[in-house]
Amino acid sequence: MEAEMEQRIEKTVRNILESSNMDDVTEYKIRKQASEELALDLSKPPYKAFVRQVVQSFLEKQQQKQEQEEEEEEEEEEDEQKRNGRDYDDEGNLIICKLSEKRKVTIQDFRGKTLVSIREYFKKDGKELPTFKGISMTQEQWSVFKKNVPAIEKAIRKMESR
Repeated sequence: MEAEMEQRIEKTVRNILESSNMDDVTEYKIRKQASEELALDLSKPPYKAFVRQVVQSFLEKQQQKQEQEEEEEEEEEEDEQKRNGRDYDDEGNLIICKLSEKRKVTIQDFRGKTLVSIREYFKKDGKELPTFKGISMTQEQWSVFKKNVPAIEKAIRKMESR
């Protein structure tokens, strides 16, 4: 097959691929449409193999492009979180503050409910993971707790003055 013919076939096949819905298209459909556009029977073995190679190359490049876009999106998301001053734990929970080296206050979504979690963490394989030691409160429970913080502080001061 001549180089000029290969270029024409490749250009035609790529144009078809770029304008096609990748969920509906098959190699056969692409080869048939390219045959019609080029007025050439691409079902013969050397042409068929070349079309298959062009299609595979196109799909591999699309896959690489998609993977690269996903990586860039993840990096942008991480950068945005850092710009917003937000830090997330290894499970994706928003860290509000660190009470100590092992204790953190986080906001998490659990079965569709937002929880305020005050929990101890431990390190395993370079990751910080939550232990069972701690408490998770629903928004309603957090509101009740928050309303009673002044009373708790007053009781603490009273005990410390003894």
